[in-house]
Amino acid sequence: MKKKYKCEIDCAACAQKVENAVKKIDGVNDARVNFMMQKFTLDADDARYDDILQQCIKEGKKIEPDFKVEI
Repeated sequence: MKKKYKCEIDCAACAQKVENAVKKIDGVNDARVNFMMQKFTLDADDARYDDILQQCIKEGKKIEPDFKVEI
């Protein structure tokens, strides 16, 4: 399942770090964090999608405490 969300992230470098970290999470097929558009796109396993999304948000907050995703 692939979904797009509005997000808040402070800089392009942080967006890249969050994107790279999220892609390593088990069940994530692809992920994009677009700093300019303030968008987070997640393509993940359908059966565990909600759990994976929460893991992604948690991982993003470790890198960038101000990282927020509007669900």
